[in-house]
Amino acid sequence: MIKDLDIQVIKHPLTFRNPAQTSRDVLLEKPTWFVVAQNAQGCVGIGECSLIPGLSPEHPLRAQRALNELASGNTLDPNKMTAQYPAVKFAAEMALVDLLGGGDRTLFPSPFTAGEALPINGLVWMDDFSAMLAQVESLLDQGFKTIKVKVGQHDFKGECEFLEAVRKLAPSSQFSLRLDANGAFDGDSFGAISKKLDRLSDFSPHSLEQPIRPGQWDRLAQICSSSPIPIALDEELIGVNDSKIRQGLLAWIKPAYIVLKPSLLGGFAESGDWIDCAREANVGWWITSALESNIGLNAIAQWTADALIDTPPEDRLPQGLGTGGLFTNNIPSPLCIADGTLRLLDNPQAWDTNTILK
Repeated sequence: MIKDLDIQVIKHPLTFRNPAQTSRDVLLEKPTWFVVAQNAQGCVGIGECSLIPGLSPEHPLRAQRALNELASGNTLDPNKMTAQYPAVKFAAEMALVDLLGGGDRTLFPSPFTAGEALPINGLVWMDDFSAMLAQVESLLDQGFKTIKVKVGQHDFKGECEFLEAVRKLAPSSQFSLRLDANGAFDGDSFGAISKKLDRLSDFSPHSLEQPIRPGQWDRLAQICSSSPIPIALDEELIGVNDSKIRQGLLAWIKPAYIVLKPSLLGGFAESGDWIDCAREANVGWWITSALESNIGLNAIAQWTADALIDTPPEDRLPQGLGTGGLFTNNIPSPLCIADGTLRLLDNPQAWDTNTILK
């Protein structure tokens, strides 16, 4: 905790280059605020509060109110912030860590800062099948070895035909395929879900995220125990804020993986606790963004590299961190994507706070 800070909250809605179709909505703009904290010595730390409408627990107006209260208190103490505002809590934690590190973009002393690259997956945005297949071709041309595709939003037969086309371009012997249902199979019976999973297993996917909506532990445990595809939990983790309940969730459902979005879970410390719980339960994990700007993406990427420091390179799963180019009004980045990996530029400069404060 640091007291007697000058804290400013800068509203900076992120504008998508192209309408971003999700399983819940079509996004044109994304609510975002920067928390800029300066100490008496003039050092500046920057955090980001980034929301996904329809998924983040905070309503934008409530988040704005909580951020204003944070600024008026002149103190960064994430531990005193309510779990009802995970993105606000994360913004405070990010700014605090940045400030303690000297405000130079290097938040964690991880191998990432020494030039090590993080493998990431390439995301295929929802569209018609021909446009999605063009996205796959582009991602392969960029060197991605792991492709992530949303399922359950189109006609299932058409989706399977699309996945057949994907596997012709990206055979399972060379490329990994992640599927994400975002709860789309929720209205199906267990038998119908089982048939869909059997069919999808023909495409040798690495995993399938969140087949049904969260909060149905017994039903999800049944799916995990019988699925031919390893199941990953994503939205299921949101709002589960107690370590013992987290342990109980993993022990009961027994997923193969969990997918961690720090902006939706309350930040680095809360995500780190999830990782500890996953390791105890022998559950795999990876980190993904919640479509933050380059400020948040940089912080999450460095923290992810630090979290992986004791994991042998051959055991590190590709992360979901390749979102920096989505916006027309993003902040200049210290990161770049090359050959399907995320890495720091050779000589990243300190954040231009004057640009952020405009």
